[in-house]
Amino acid sequence: MKAIIYTSVGGSDVLELTELPVPEPGPGEVRVRVTISGVNATDWKCRQFGHVRGELLYPVVVPHHDGSGVIDAVGVGVDPARAGQRVWLWDAAWRRPGGTAAEYVVVPQRQAVPLPPDVSYEIGASVGLPAVAAHACLLAGRDAPDRLGPGALAGRRVLVVGGTGTLGHAAIQLAVWSGAEVVATASRPDQERRVRAAGAQHVVDYRAATAAADVRAVAAAGVDLIVQVAASAYAETDLEVLATGGTVAVYATEGRGQVTLPTAVLMGRNVRYQFVLGTTLPPAAKDVAVGDVAAAVGAGALDVGDASGLPLLRFPLERTRDAHDAVQAGSAGKVLVDVATF
Repeated sequence: MKAIIYTSVGGSDVLELTELPVPEPGPGEVRVRVTISGVNATDWKCRQFGHVRGELLYPVVVPHHDGSGVIDAVGVGVDPARAGQRVWLWDAAWRRPGGTAAEYVVVPQRQAVPLPPDVSYEIGASVGLPAVAAHACLLAGRDAPDRLGPGALAGRRVLVVGGTGTLGHAAIQLAVWSGAEVVATASRPDQERRVRAAGAQHVVDYRAATAAADVRAVAAAGVDLIVQVAASAYAETDLEVLATGGTVAVYATEGRGQVTLPTAVLMGRNVRYQFVLGTTLPPAAKDVAVGDVAAAVGAGALDVGDASGLPLLRFPLERTRDAHDAVQAGSAGKVLVDVATF
């Protein structure tokens, strides 16, 4: 099979297109013929900085956690009827050497989630890490429900900072699906169009001097939850717009950013910070997230493409280097790698 590999850490030039043996599924596993591979920031960061202390966990790594395709073989203990099933994949390369940047990938069967027949492979390859992490952010607040779904966040105000990114986009869609009132940030007209297309009811420019007043204009008592991409850059504004007892859920590191917080203010207002990394969520939490994301996908609540505010940027497998560079450069939209055609 054709596959993208890397054998050392470094820039995108360490990625190579090569031929590997087609893997065989073991007990409890399925083999998926990959249609589309989804690229996330985690993928280029693992490639550039290594998996542990600057080193790789395996001598040969096939990257990418997310993807979509069709199960073509099953291992012992897996229902044979799953062969031929359309699926979306999550965490394919987490603590495993083989990700979705290949024509075939083997994963534990729970990591291959049925994809409804009316849902595109593009959507399937775009959920995974972004939607699972967004789910964790949305359930980080005080007295949060156990699950997301219609009505679960009714009466709550959620501010999504960075709503044009893949995780922010998923957070907007999942929050709206669950009944929240969503405020999203945008600093340009094209960004405002995109977050509104995702479902945000209100839009503010978080870089403006009036940002806090603009949020308070639509949420006088403050927002209950902030889904935050830049905690160190916006810490002061976050505290100005956060309601008493509110939560800031942080899902990005800003490189080596450091967050400085006024302890007395946080204590006095019973504010909490929750830092989120989708890959390291406890298994039970991840199962809940995947279940809720699957329900949202089935309900049509998670979508991608221009009409939904998340443009698609596509590359063939042999241009995976360019795909990584696009994500690392902060390209607008979702980056996908086309692997096979069904």
